Amino acid sequence: MNIKDKSLEELEQVSQDIRDRIIDVVSRKGGHFSSTLGAVELTVGMHKVFDAFSDPFIFDVSHQCYPHKLLTNRWDEFETIRQFGGMSGFTKPNESDADYFIAGHSSTSISLAVGAAKSIKLKNEDRIPVVMIGDGSMTAGMVYEALNELGDIKLPVVIILNDNEMSIAKPIGAISKHLSKLLAGKTYQGFKGRVDNFIKNNMPEGTTYIAKRMEEAMKLITPGILFEEMGIDYIGPIDGHNLEEVIDTLELAKNMGKPVIVHARTVKGKGYEIAEGQHEHWHGVGPFNINDGAFIKKPAPKAATAVFADALSSLACKHENVVGVTAAMPSGTGINKLMEKFPTRFWDVAIAEQHAVTSMAAMAKEGFKPFITIYSTFLQRGFDQIIHDVCLMDLPVVFAIDRAGIVGNDGETHQGAFDISYLRFIPNMIVFAPRDNETLEEGLAFAYTLKSPSAIRYPRGAFTPVDFPVIPFELGKAQVLKEGKSNKLFIGYGAAVGRACETEKLHSEDITIVDLRFVKPLDIECLKQLASKYDDWYVFSDSQKQGGVASAILEFLNEENIQNIKLTSFEYKDDFIDHGDTKIVEESLGLLPSQLVTKIK
Repeated sequence: MNIKDKSLEELEQVSQDIRDRIIDVVSRKGGHFSSTLGAVELTVGMHKVFDAFSDPFIFDVSHQCYPHKLLTNRWDEFETIRQFGGMSGFTKPNESDADYFIAGHSSTSISLAVGAAKSIKLKNEDRIPVVMIGDGSMTAGMVYEALNELGDIKLPVVIILNDNEMSIAKPIGAISKHLSKLLAGKTYQGFKGRVDNFIKNNMPEGTTYIAKRMEEAMKLITPGILFEEMGIDYIGPIDGHNLEEVIDTLELAKNMGKPVIVHARTVKGKGYEIAEGQHEHWHGVGPFNINDGAFIKKPAPKAATAVFADALSSLACKHENVVGVTAAMPSGTGINKLMEKFPTRFWDVAIAEQHAVTSMAAMAKEGFKPFITIYSTFLQRGFDQIIHDVCLMDLPVVFAIDRAGIVGNDGETHQGAFDISYLRFIPNMIVFAPRDNETLEEGLAFAYTLKSPSAIRYPRGAFTPVDFPVIPFELGKAQVLKEGKSNKLFIGYGAAVGRACETEKLHSEDITIVDLRFVKPLDIECLKQLASKYDDWYVFSDSQKQGGVASAILEFLNEENIQNIKLTSFEYKDDFIDHGDTKIVEESLGLLPSQLVTKIK
């Protein structure tokens, strides 16, 4: 959709059309909602002032990119948002040339813009990177690493700070807004340059000092002092829903020829009154009724996250040294309940996974028992801290890994495929998993007793029910759930034990099923006994094949020189897994029990 020649009145109608389209589709299909509604005018302004097919448009996290997609020839395709085989819920370059980079994790945008700006300068091109970043993403340290360099190299980059939740700096009022525009405008900048040159060439040193202090005093009136001190010019705060003001400000920023932050105040959920200002509740939604905002929920068993939260709450009641942290996902991980119940012992540290891990390492050293609750995909961001600050010190931190395995519609940036592979090789780390609700509760109680770092993983949604006796966890001990008569052996790990059991029921043979429980340390004695009875082994795990559960077992077989075993892994292939309904994605990977039976036979 070309909006370059449209009038302000026409652009306001375009904004309303975009809102209507988002509300209509997301109410039926689900998706990111309040954040993307709040960014409509800002996105329209970006497309009016800049060229999305030339200037790099970089959306931080990119959950607010729906208006951008609708403005770049994807109006009809938007009907397939987050559906299997359809449009991604995030920016994706192979979907459109207007999508500059894949994004799904936060706080990468300004670093990308710095790299793009350097490249543009080296190629001597007339392009400007344009970033849209939310105030929540500004809580991550990577942002300030990028701003620090950008303020030093002074390359043209326009950063739109979409402030829809917490005020980065409280506006003083109309005078502040007017002054900040004056400070950034052509008139002031040209005057400032001429005065600087005159003072430098004609005035004594003391006068230079006085002039500098006067300039700093003027800047103190504006709320952008933090960015100004880093060498980034600042404009704002502006009304992010006033389209005329947005366009005028972006034109101003575009012509400055240096890095500038445009601070825009917006309202999450703007245009759908029920969602306005409801920050987390309406951030990402399933289908809902437009008229009253009621979510259309299908009956579902208790989710593993809820089981975890209740079990950890019981543990915290028993043991006063239990503490916990999450990184900007309090309700998603269930930690919000514990923050309410134990406000001095459980924290949300915002989008700061590295800080979360290291701060809890210190608490472990002080005698507390920290539970770090983070999605599998986001724990990747704290990888070095896991090694350097937890495992090297052999501290008894528990990593409670939510959303392990396939997570569905968020897709490749969010799938929890890699945690086993990247945790298993770290010295001192204990890696284990429950198979159902009861063993999750047992697993947390066991984790409390450990004197070394440990990681326990569980899926998004509910476990597949498994009807076998629950026994307490013992370090490095597997559980034989069922002994069969064939030479086949099903080894399940974590939530995939349920898949192993369902597959066995569909098979004509009577097959032995083992709940491995621990991938590190392995139950060596149990595996040796199994190797003497069965020679056709199948591994079921919701994890990457490379470095995963089957790899651990193959290492054991090699070390013990056991050569009679044929081992087949039903883990994920060496690829990033696309978005879509979890069952449909599993079917595309050939992992449904009915498909596995065919493969085994």
